[in-house]
Amino acid sequence: MSDEERLKPAEESDVESATAEEISAEEGQIDVESVDLSDVDSSKSSSGEGPSEESGSEDPILVDMEGPEIPVVDEELQNARAKAADYLNRMTRIQAEMDNLRKRTARDVEKAHKFALEPFAKELLAVADSMDLGLTAAKDSEDVASLKEGMELTRKQLFGALEKFNVEVMDAMGVKFDPEQHEALTMVPNPEMEPNTVMDVIQKGYTLNGRLLRPARVIVSSS
Repeated sequence: MSDEERLKPAEESDVESATAEEISAEEGQIDVESVDLSDVDSSKSSSGEGPSEESGSEDPILVDMEGPEIPVVDEELQNARAKAADYLNRMTRIQAEMDNLRKRTARDVEKAHKFALEPFAKELLAVADSMDLGLTAAKDSEDVASLKEGMELTRKQLFGALEKFNVEVMDAMGVKFDPEQHEALTMVPNPEMEPNTVMDVIQKGYTLNGRLLRPARVIVSSS
């Protein structure tokens, strides 16, 4: 056997051994991309290498307590505004009512001051009427001269008191008939006077502070 024939089997065996070593090396390599990390973590936790629950190393759970309170605060603010508007409306109405009450009270007080003596004045009118009748009956009698003088003085004093309280006699004689101030007892034709003119006063009329206290009872002329 020649030297070349002896060398060929040796070379072939070397090639085969080298190929087997390469294959075993490739089989020993780990494919990092195909490894599942969850498997690694589970293996670590099962082996006790991971963090334990009792160690207290986990972060605490934070709860947002301010979030749910915002709608509540908004609702309370709206309620407070509604109440404030209601109170303002009530205060405005009360103020208007108080102003009206103050004005009515001022008018009532003013009327009370002016017309408080109205019943008293009406009572005095009857006295004045009686005195007028007495003076009329005593005109033709000389025996009653002193009585007549006394009655005239009394009448003057009485009407002075009435004038002091703004009770005044209405001068109705010869004026145009006014149904608001005069009470017509009858109508008499009188060619010397215009129609609807007061031609005679049977009972005098009086006013108190310009307001009619009693209408004058009169006789009115007609056409």
